[in-house]
Amino acid sequence: MPDPASSDPVSGKPLLLVDVDGVISLFAFSPDAVPEGEWLHVDGILHLCSARAAQHLPRLAEHFDLVWCTGWEEKANDYLPQWLGLPGELPYLQFERNPGKARAHWKLQAIDDFAGHQRPLAWIDDSLDEACRAWAAARTGPTLLVQTDPSVGLGGAHADELRAWARAL
Repeated sequence: MPDPASSDPVSGKPLLLVDVDGVISLFAFSPDAVPEGEWLHVDGILHLCSARAAQHLPRLAEHFDLVWCTGWEEKANDYLPQWLGLPGELPYLQFERNPGKARAHWKLQAIDDFAGHQRPLAWIDDSLDEACRAWAAARTGPTLLVQTDPSVGLGGAHADELRAWARAL
């Protein structure tokens, strides 16, 4: 896994934790209304990657240090940076698959281990729950949760919200 220091905590930028499924890779859309994007084969599985996400993520990188926060883990770097127009691989989180915390969202421990409790961060995901909201409220650093609809993914309103939040820090 890339060293957390590679996200340059002194860059002055907050982190943007980026989920893939439901943010970049879309699902649950109507077959009659397939979103604009490109079908990519990832380890034998077909994914519709959102053209809108490809428009917004490179621009968000001007305001944030991007980090993959996805079950894809290192696989995100194998398939997505070039397609999204990102300059290279991103740091990624590795997850304990059996965290043993019955009420905790499965990504929270890895986020805390990577980001700590004070660095400002935003997290965009299609599967945020009450545990995530309680965790965000308890962090000492500024925290923004942005939830997507998995059939739409990252859109303009999300990107605007993220940029405005980053500028306000």
